[in-house]
Amino acid sequence: MRPPLPRLHAITDEPIARRTDIETIARALADGGGSDLAIHARGRELTGLEHYTLARRLSTLPSQLFVNDRLDVALAVPSAGVQLGRGSLPVSAARGLNPSWWIGRSVHNLVEAEAARTEGADYLVVGPVFATASHPAAQPLGLAKLRQIVRAAGDIPIIAIGGITADRVMDVRSSGAYGLAAIRALWHDAEPALAARRMQEWMS
Repeated sequence: MRPPLPRLHAITDEPIARRTDIETIARALADGGGSDLAIHARGRELTGLEHYTLARRLSTLPSQLFVNDRLDVALAVPSAGVQLGRGSLPVSAARGLNPSWWIGRSVHNLVEAEAARTEGADYLVVGPVFATASHPAAQPLGLAKLRQIVRAAGDIPIIAIGGITADRVMDVRSSGAYGLAAIRALWHDAEPALAARRMQEWMS
């Protein structure tokens, strides 16, 4: 039986993935977030070997490891789940590889959310909710559209992403999101353990 879906998701990008101190920061995040933290090995510009190495380094932590996009890496490293993007394989393909995975879809609007629900995704990562440096050209959804997607998703958990900072956690939670995902607000915080603990407590 798979463990519950974490409410807090710490996602890497290419610069974070290549930091020499990534394991130290990841360990601090795990200390703060506990079992309710998922750490995502993500990096669209990483080579296959780099992505595998990143996932291996993160797999030694007590938090749940999720691998984004690369199902081959998720198969090679003990993983609790996978997150699929626009160019990834279908949910059914991932389910066939490992039925015990949490399988999520990244969506950016109501149409994509409804399609992912029909496809059978276990959870949806929805964003960007707010303006974010990770995707400066993307139009933020805002809280009203987030609420609309939450309603349309029904019982599928929604993980909000994009510009999520500590002072926005309560607004995101009040909008009906099950959890949240962040890059800079967690990996770049001067006290990552405290940042993870605070966000996790406010989402619970």
